[in-house]
Amino acid sequence: MSIHDPFDATFKALASPIRRQILDDLKDQPLTTGTLCGHFADIDRCTVMQHLKVLEDAGLVIAERRGRERWNHLNALPIQDIHDRWIGPHAAAAAARLTRFRQAVETA
Repeated sequence: MSIHDPFDATFKALASPIRRQILDDLKDQPLTTGTLCGHFADIDRCTVMQHLKVLEDAGLVIAERRGRERWNHLNALPIQDIHDRWIGPHAAAAAARLTRFRQAVETA
């Protein structure tokens, strides 16, 4: 992983469908690691925890210890950073091109 691009860890974390599902599961509320493990019947707890570690390293999940439980919270800021860097500007440029195209067609 490149040390020069702060987005590398985020893209690496988002590359896995299991990690994307974990983020979807955390979208509405924080969940314990045990609850998250219950959402993935086909993989063991250790594997889910490894996925959570990748998400934590990317800053997408913030873990909080409460007694014996570990609560996982979604941190959507890295995703917002990706949106601000690529999606927003590219969408704006595409919309501007479509507007110019529509105007050209309507005046022709």
